[in-house]
Amino acid sequence: MLGVAAGLLAGIVLGTISGLVPGIHSNTLAGIAAALSVPLILVFGIDGVCAMIVSMMIVHTFVDAVPSTFLGVPDPDTVLSVLPAHKLCLQGSGQGAVRVSALGSLWGFILCLPLFALFVLVLPLVQGYVDWGIGLVILLAAGLLIVFSKAPAWSFAVFMVSGILGIYAMRFSYFSFGVFGIGESLLPLLTGLFGIPVLLTSMKSVTKPAAQSFSGLLISPKQILKNGMKGAAAGAIVGWLPGFSSGTANALLAVRRSSDVEKTDPREYLVSTSAANTANAVLGLAALYAIGRMRSGAMVTLASFELPSMFLLILVAGIAALAGYFLTVGISVFCRRFMCLNQGVLARIVLIFLVGMTVVFCGPFGILILVLATLVGLIPGMIGIPRIFCMGAIMLPVMLFMFDILNF
Repeated sequence: MLGVAAGLLAGIVLGTISGLVPGIHSNTLAGIAAALSVPLILVFGIDGVCAMIVSMMIVHTFVDAVPSTFLGVPDPDTVLSVLPAHKLCLQGSGQGAVRVSALGSLWGFILCLPLFALFVLVLPLVQGYVDWGIGLVILLAAGLLIVFSKAPAWSFAVFMVSGILGIYAMRFSYFSFGVFGIGESLLPLLTGLFGIPVLLTSMKSVTKPAAQSFSGLLISPKQILKNGMKGAAAGAIVGWLPGFSSGTANALLAVRRSSDVEKTDPREYLVSTSAANTANAVLGLAALYAIGRMRSGAMVTLASFELPSMFLLILVAGIAALAGYFLTVGISVFCRRFMCLNQGVLARIVLIFLVGMTVVFCGPFGILILVLATLVGLIPGMIGIPRIFCMGAIMLPVMLFMFDILNF
């Protein structure tokens, strides 16, 4: 148990780092852990390494709200929540936005526990009957997003262009070769679509963000519970259906408000998306134990080891969730001071860092994807539609893959 405790603590530290540093995802660190599995097992033992991976994955889903809110830079799990969160930050409510996100993640963990038990009992019986319908679910979600938008033609165009770019990035991802070997395409793709446009806007803006203050969550317990349940349900869908991501779950949550995501109930939306991200991480673990399906890079790494008791990892996840909540709340108090800095200079520093990360992890092909994605990501702001339709970069390739039209 000493090795498990040490692994848990190490995972909390690594999850905090991956959550705070733009461009680094828990899946990236999990891949590094797989490469260093021999020395890690010597230090922590197999159960300790598994505890490290699970706690790192859970803490990341909490802490990644901080850069999304204060810097406007997303990772694959926060590409849509960054829209209302960063807007609240510019209005002076960044700390409140982070606290709401952390509370949503905590409720997502609590509410997904009954679903965890349901997954373990039911998935082995029904999985074979539903795999064929996943592409139809994505098609329905994309259609609703476009139909309910205020400019369906432009929304469809952005969705398709970003989708084609996503297909290209994923189809030729083997060209993404950085300093540490084979990279991945999502880092430059989603950074260009959602992160760089926000940074470029910050660099050009002459308006200083409002002074940061915290005057309460400004959301009722009933709204928190309702939207936490909604997010947990979306996370359950993602944890169940192969090919879905947390970003896809967030797109599903935005269907009814896609015409004006940035103006409607931002705190409720943050609770839902944060709950979905954490529930997805936990229920991905249930899918691994129930049917051997690996829903994320962290689960792939975890499956490479001899799995310990499921109940041990649930306990580890619970402790990590509590640690992630308190860490996120504490960090938000400190990070609000960043908004007192010159936002143009800060945006340039983050931009240079993200480009550097792309070069290191993805090489020249990553830079190409980053440039193309940035050009596409600038379009919604120019024509006045939400950037949510850039999620076509994920949804269209997955949909075509599930219809067996494309193979990656």
